[in-house]
Amino acid sequence: MAHRVRFRKLLGAAAGATLGLTALTPTAAPAAPAAPPNAVLTWNIHAQTAIYEVARQSPTAGTRSFAMVQGAVYDAVNAIAGAPYEPYLVAPRAHRGDSAPAAVATAAHRVLLALFPAQADALRAQYDEALAPIADGPAERGGIRVGEAAAAAMIADRRDDGAFGDATWPVGTTPGAYRLTPPNNVQAGGWFPFLRPFAVDPADHRVPGPPALTSAAYARQLNEVRSLGSATSTTRTADQAEAAAWWDDYRQVEWSIKRDLAAGHRLNALQTARMLAMADVSTADAMISCYQQKRRWSFWRPVTAIPLADTDGNPATAADPAWTPLRVTAPSPEWPSGHACYTSSIMTALRSFFGRDDLSFSAYSAESGTTRHFDSLSSARTELIEARIWAGVHYRGAAVHGDRLGEAVTRDVLAGEFGRRP
Repeated sequence: MAHRVRFRKLLGAAAGATLGLTALTPTAAPAAPAAPPNAVLTWNIHAQTAIYEVARQSPTAGTRSFAMVQGAVYDAVNAIAGAPYEPYLVAPRAHRGDSAPAAVATAAHRVLLALFPAQADALRAQYDEALAPIADGPAERGGIRVGEAAAAAMIADRRDDGAFGDATWPVGTTPGAYRLTPPNNVQAGGWFPFLRPFAVDPADHRVPGPPALTSAAYARQLNEVRSLGSATSTTRTADQAEAAAWWDDYRQVEWSIKRDLAAGHRLNALQTARMLAMADVSTADAMISCYQQKRRWSFWRPVTAIPLADTDGNPATAADPAWTPLRVTAPSPEWPSGHACYTSSIMTALRSFFGRDDLSFSAYSAESGTTRHFDSLSSARTELIEARIWAGVHYRGAAVHGDRLGEAVTRDVLAGEFGRRP
């Protein structure tokens, strides 16, 4: 069993009330009243706005922010529901009738404010709007207290966790060594391998290294991405090019997939909070593990390897100094694929929550201008692996091992977190 890196659970007295909405049947109208909006989904959208639309955090850095927000929201809603599930950090004392929407809004607002103090005015406006429909009184005040306690525990737990440190990626000059990637050739995200994990020890999860430069396996993988992933490829289909752009959208399609599944399956606030926390906490740890492996292997990306193929000592590869990928290569080393780790982790968490693979979902990407549909979680994982090759940014082995790593870390996280209390 993996060594756990977080042992403390700051357990408060749980509430005796269960979370739920009482349906009132009107006597004069045949139609049932519209259900109130799901506060958890509303604040997940607010989180996306703060994290990406305004702060423009990278998809990798954003995993930490989403995990903090959704972990605190989960602890708040779980406490008001009577703590039927193991808390992530804390089960604040709650009372029957405490407002769950007030708790959600407060937990999310406080964490986002701690992360992005420069957005205080916009966040306050969202918070005031969320509290406006809630009647003043003990229920609102109780919900606010629970949300404040959950947020405070999360903010304290992530203090000095290594985020946004000054570590950089090692850069080499020998064949196979990582070089900064064009067009910008910048150092970015080198701190992420040193980020303190949320639930499990990343050292428990590793991937096999890349094939030897002189091997047939290396030549096969390099030549595949050279052909299918070139900006001017004649072997890639139009649908493959669309998929490469669709999956490469910085406004991650996975964000809307999670929300749409919650809404489509009519999850209540507790169910939604638990699903999002399972996915986002797992994904943060999967990406930490992934980036530790990137640093360990520090392998060159196709955008470097193909122009320099005459230096790899492999007679089955040939240099193409003018080669460029279809999509821009991220500023991090190869092996494994970060996006494969990320998507696999989310799909594995969704599979665990819903207890099935055959979920139907769609998402729109502004990057590709198209909507893609899937009939299962596994089919999305499979396409993502191919899409990273079609994009020209990863070798097949990096994507395959990233997919496996994301699944393994997520299973480890969920073996110890978010389970039902005995």
